[in-house]
Amino acid sequence: MKPKAADPESTAPGNPRNDGERVTTLAGGVGAARFLSGLTSVRPAGSCDAIVNVADDFDLHGLHISPDLDTITYTLGGLVNPETGWGRSGETWNVMDELARLGGESWFRLGDRDLAVHLYRTQRLRAGADLATVTAELTASLGVSARLIPVTGDRLRTVIGLPGGETIDFQDYFVARRHSVSVADIIFEGAGTARPSPGVLESIRTARSVVIAPSNPLVSIAPVLAVAGVRDAVAARRESVVAVSPIIGGKAVKGPAARMLTEMGHEASALGVARLYRDLAATMVIDTRDADLAAAVEDLGMRCVVTETMMTDPGRSADLAGTVLRSVGGPIPEPRRADP
Repeated sequence: MKPKAADPESTAPGNPRNDGERVTTLAGGVGAARFLSGLTSVRPAGSCDAIVNVADDFDLHGLHISPDLDTITYTLGGLVNPETGWGRSGETWNVMDELARLGGESWFRLGDRDLAVHLYRTQRLRAGADLATVTAELTASLGVSARLIPVTGDRLRTVIGLPGGETIDFQDYFVARRHSVSVADIIFEGAGTARPSPGVLESIRTARSVVIAPSNPLVSIAPVLAVAGVRDAVAARRESVVAVSPIIGGKAVKGPAARMLTEMGHEASALGVARLYRDLAATMVIDTRDADLAAAVEDLGMRCVVTETMMTDPGRSADLAGTVLRSVGGPIPEPRRADP
């Protein structure tokens, strides 16, 4: 597909001139952050874009909090807590501890350094800056070379419907209730009016390839695709789109993705994920533990690549990224074997 002529999106903060070699990733959460860490380690600086889910964003203590943007930023900046995959390494908790002592709302734990990021973001948004601009400022200050673009700067929020008809905010479901309740519906409030941030559609249209990261397909990737124009832009690039399954052996590596798939009527497997992406991606990457599903994935009209997808260390993340990049129009090398 030929790059589209320049449009107003080319003025997006930090937008590089298209050199035909950028890779654009649809991303959200810890799995995407680890994949992007591997991707940026095997790609030239400035050649990776990530279009990031913001439907998990919410307001707390008067602050605008962007969990997925922050997790990816901290990971790519080498600042993430390695034990949790989110939050800051070497964090202190003075504010939260004092807030809890006073009887304040402390169910969503925010470390002191993390709070500084939310304070800055909120200050800049209230001053009139858009979320894409503020994100570019934060990533630059924290040493991130990849361009992170929030999929929209408009209000987009994931709401979880429970079996009894009650609806709750995503963070209530995910953090406060620790995703222990059943999901009957997933609603993306604002999707009908949310506009893509500057640079989003151009990044998809002109990238060398587009990757759908190993993120929860229902609450990390689906809200990105729900923003006007994004799904169509990805579908138009289908031959250059690669999706990585976040489900390995019928289980999610982290979080409630497998259970959510089942509760929403989908198969909790790499094949179930492939069915969700069949119209968007020509290539599906699945784990060696799911090799028996490869033929069924290919029956969907997708090329299936079988490799090690568990990103247990930076080297394995880089190996996976390299395989994903070579899966579009190139030979697939033997996956790196697990250490004895």
